[in-house]
Amino acid sequence: MSHPDDREEFAEKQKRNAARLGEASGVYRKSDDLMLALNEYDYPYLWSWMGVPIIQLPADIMATQEVIWQTKPDVIIETGVARGGSVLFMASMLEMIGKGQVIGVDVDIRAHNRETIENHPMSKRVTLIEGGSVDEGVLEQVRSEIPEGARVMAVLDSDHSRKHVLDECRAYGAMVTAGCYLVVADTVVGHWTEDQAPKNRSKHWYQGNEPLAARNEYLAETDRFQIDPEINGKLVMSSSPGGYLKCVSP
Repeated sequence: MSHPDDREEFAEKQKRNAARLGEASGVYRKSDDLMLALNEYDYPYLWSWMGVPIIQLPADIMATQEVIWQTKPDVIIETGVARGGSVLFMASMLEMIGKGQVIGVDVDIRAHNRETIENHPMSKRVTLIEGGSVDEGVLEQVRSEIPEGARVMAVLDSDHSRKHVLDECRAYGAMVTAGCYLVVADTVVGHWTEDQAPKNRSKHWYQGNEPLAARNEYLAETDRFQIDPEINGKLVMSSSPGGYLKCVSP
């Protein structure tokens, strides 16, 4: 029995529903409430990638793999290495694509985390740079690792203060190439008041001094990036709603 080819229709339905979901403010409020409730269990810390803690929500992992597969960057820069699962996840995506390198930048790459990363099968596609992500010496090291003509993506997931994220947007946004993405992580914090925001973290971020405020300020000063309505529209139960910015000009 033959069936009609409905791939195009299916893809269009996905886009329509993502757009509809992006406008469903009530759904997003419920999502925020559930995420705050799950904080008691350190929910983002419960997941791993290929045996290594990734400290990401499942929706963000899915969104990131979608944009990596779609755009096929040669270089992915991530600020904030933590335990290493995220850089290894992105390295595994590049391994499937068959090219590329992940540059992981962190002010403090602890010895046991470095050991985990360097002994992992995906370590061949990871370069680690220790130092402050917006220090000029570190930025020079990062630039030196980017081959001429490379397609570049960046994920900002280190210090979440407004000023630091804005500085990262300016520094790493300039490295992102047309058609690729700049991901501003943990924008969800911009929806939480001081009373709502989780207290069981090393630092306490809440509305005003957080990544969403930095994203808004950065977008007001550049026309190189646009908020991708499809990928962001479906980011419920996500740490980074509105954080996936597509570079639309050189």
